[in-house]
This record gives sequence, C-alpha cells and structure tokens, in this order.
Amino acid sequence: MEGDMSSLSLVCHTLRRQLLCVIMRVDLTVRVQGAFVYSCITSCHVPNLFLSVFPVGYPFALVYRWFFFHQSATVVHLFHTFSGLALATFNFGSQVYHSLLCIVIQFLLLRLMGRTVTCVLSSFIFQMIYLLMGYYYTATEEYDIKWTMPHCVLTLKLIGLALDYYDGGKEQKSSLNSTPSLLEVFGFSYFYGGFLVGPQFTLQNYQHLVSREMSDVPGQPPNSVVPAMKRFGLGLITLSVFAIGGRHYSDSYFLTDEFEAHPFWYKCVYMLVWVKINLYKYISCWLITEGVCILSGLGYNGKNEKGEHQWDACANVRVWLFETTPLFTGTINSFNINTNAWVARQVFKRLRFLGNKLLSQMFTLLFLAVWHGLHSGYLICFSLEFIIVNVERQAETLVRDSPLLTSIAQSHLYPFVYVVQQLIHWLFMGYPLVPFCLFTYDKWLKVYSSIYFSGHIFFFIAFLVLPYLRKVFVPRKRGSEKKED
Repeated sequence: MEGDMSSLSLVCHTLRRQLLCVIMRVDLTVRVQGAFVYSCITSCHVPNLFLSVFPVGYPFALVYRWFFFHQSATVVHLFHTFSGLALATFNFGSQVYHSLLCIVIQFLLLRLMGRTVTCVLSSFIFQMIYLLMGYYYTATEEYDIKWTMPHCVLTLKLIGLALDYYDGGKEQKSSLNSTPSLLEVFGFSYFYGGFLVGPQFTLQNYQHLVSREMSDVPGQPPNSVVPAMKRFGLGLITLSVFAIGGRHYSDSYFLTDEFEAHPFWYKCVYMLVWVKINLYKYISCWLITEGVCILSGLGYNGKNEKGEHQWDACANVRVWLFETTPLFTGTINSFNINTNAWVARQVFKRLRFLGNKLLSQMFTLLFLAVWHGLHSGYLICFSLEFIIVNVERQAETLVRDSPLLTSIAQSHLYPFVYVVQQLIHWLFMGYPLVPFCLFTYDKWLKVYSSIYFSGHIFFFIAFLVLPYLRKVFVPRKRGSEKKED
C-alpha cells in the first residue's frame, strides 16, 4: 500500500514539474516575442489587462489541450474556473468577490425560480443594478481599469444564461435543456478566453467545448494552432499601430488650448485619424483573445459551403470589412460582433411586442448606453448612432430606388464616390465617439463647440433634405403600377 502511494506521489510530482515547465517555457517565448509591443503598451499607459490576455491566455489554452482535453467535465470545469479566478485575482485582487457573488446568486435564481419570467426579470434587475452600483461607486472622469470592466462582460453572460435557460423548451440554437451545475456556471463564467474583455458566447457553446465537440477532429484536440497564430499576429500588428499612433493622437489632446487654436479643417482631420487609431485599441484586444478561443477550440464554427473548417465562432471583429466598408452600418457589423449579436438576440428581438422596429432599436441602444456606464457621453454616442444609421439607410434607399443615382454609383466614377464616402464615414464615425471616450458633458461639449456641432447640423439637414431629394431623383409610379404593388 505504501509502495502504491509513493508511486502515485512520484507521478503527481513529475506531472506537476512538467506542467510548470510547459507554462514557463510558453510564457517565456511569448514574453520575448512581445517585448517590443509590451514596451509600447507600458509607455502608452494601455490597460494592464494585456498582460493577462497576452502572456497567460495562450499557455492556459495549450495546457488545456495537452493535459485536460480528455479529462472529465468536472476536471475541465475546475481548470477553467481556477485559471479564470487567477486572472481575476491578478488584475483586481480581493475585488474578485464581486464576480463570485453574482455568479452564485445567478445560479440560485436558476435553481429556485426555474424556467419562469420571474427568473428572467429577477436576473436582469439584479445583475444590472449590481453593475450600475459598481459604476456609481467607482466612477471617475478617466478610464480606469477596475473590477467593473470584466464585470460588464459577465453581466451579459449571466443575463443571457437566464434567458437561454428560459428558452429551454423552445427550438433555439442557444437554449438550455437542463439546469447547469454550479461548477459548470463557474467554468463558463471564468473561462480564460472570454472573462476579461469578451467575447460573448453561450453556455451551450461552452458545453460543446467541454464535451470535445468543438474540434475539426472529433474527440481530439483541434488543428487550430495556425488559425490562432494568425489572429494573434494580426492582433500584434493592430496593437503596434495603436501603441505608436496613440502617442500622437490621444483623447486628451481634444481638451488642450492647442487643439482649440487650430482651424476647423485641422480639427476634422485630427478627429478622422484619431478615431481610426483609437479603435485599434479594442480590435487588438479582441483579436488576441479570439486567438486564445481558437486555440482552445471554442472558436470552431463547423464547415462552410466549400467544406472548409471555420474558426470564427468567437470573432469579435471582421478586419477586412472594418477597413474597407464606406458605411456606418458596415463598421457596426464588423466591430464588437459578438456583443452586437447578443444584444440583437436577447434584447432587440425580444422587443417585438412593441410593434415598431425603430422603437425597438431605440430601446436597444438605450440598453447599450446604460450597460456601458453612467456617463453622459455614452448616451450621446448611442443617440447619435441611432440618428446616423437611420439617415444612412434613407440615403441607401434613395440611391437604390433612383435610376440616375444607381447608374452613377455603378459607373467609372465610383472610385471617386468611394473616397468621398470614406472621408464622410470616418469623420462622422469619430464624431459620436468623442463623448464615448471623454465621458463627461463638460469635456465633450467643449470639443463639439470647437467644431460648431458640425455632425449634428450635417445629419439634421440630411434628415430634412432626403425626402425632397427622393421626390426629385425617384420617378413616381403610375397608377397601374401602384395597384399591382
């Protein structure tokens, strides 16, 4: 008996040493490769969460593939729980109790209330109030890295969990047929590939990962190293662009006397370049974390029409569309994809009872504004998004219904039209993001005043003029055609 125990102890000791060596070796490799970018990050004061996503997420995914892929569900849940807790503790210390408390309460709501509207409403009210109280008691006028940052991601996860559980009896892709265990909810919530900055994914997807279904080779670790490294490399490129460009195009420059002294055209050009560089901060985070999800297998998305394996289940940005689209809706569709999909599925579609699509859209954007925080800048940003998107849709409809404008858009003049579209697109993409990044009304009001509220005026005039342009460019239908319609 003693011999068996000593042999078991030796095996455990050897396994522990190998595991530590693997983690140290991979961590060292990633740190050396990322030394330049890390120096850029620290010099630009980019959030320290990169240190968690950058050197730790990939080793965790590799450890899961090598040592835990074939383990039981309980062991896998424990690994994901403790690895995520380690990241949370590293970044936020004792404040990790906020996430622990909300997860436990959410589990109790599921168990005690079951598949009821009461459970859904209680979950929504509790999780949102807890998040908003966190915003209130930790609010400053600057962007701070604190426990509320990953908690807003967790809030959507837990609310979505209640909604998916409520949908359990219906045939929906994300619905849950049974009550998850507490350990399962912990593993889902603390999964290292999505705890800090997203992406959003469903418990059903997480269950498929644990049951070894998220792989191009059934029952075996996925062949996802190359796809993961591609997203990782692209993330490093965008991170480098932000780290270098962010020094010259910062948020704080908007509030300086030097910016105020520049002519109107310079301020517009600065805003155009600033928004392009500033958005790379988010894109780099999402690309790097997407690589972690792909490496673990969570990013597997089956096969496309050509029979090729896809790894975009956790994609939060479509880089090519983001870089090339001349439309505001195109940028929205390419940016923060999983959060937008979550809001569309869990909020927008559930507001169908209002009977008005614009009203549903307005309340959805209001939810997004409140979810982001209590600063007035968020409300202004999403209000402007509502106006801009609807004006753009009217303009698209005008071009589509007008033979003259359609012929111009499809002619050899299109490259010129495309350049003009892009300039307008990125100028007024930056316009609503100014209050989003500056938060408080005294700051964004100062910037808007310095550029004479040009965005408000432009879209207000466009909203008034477009109906008259439609009368000019769109031929009227004859009476017989109207009857046929």
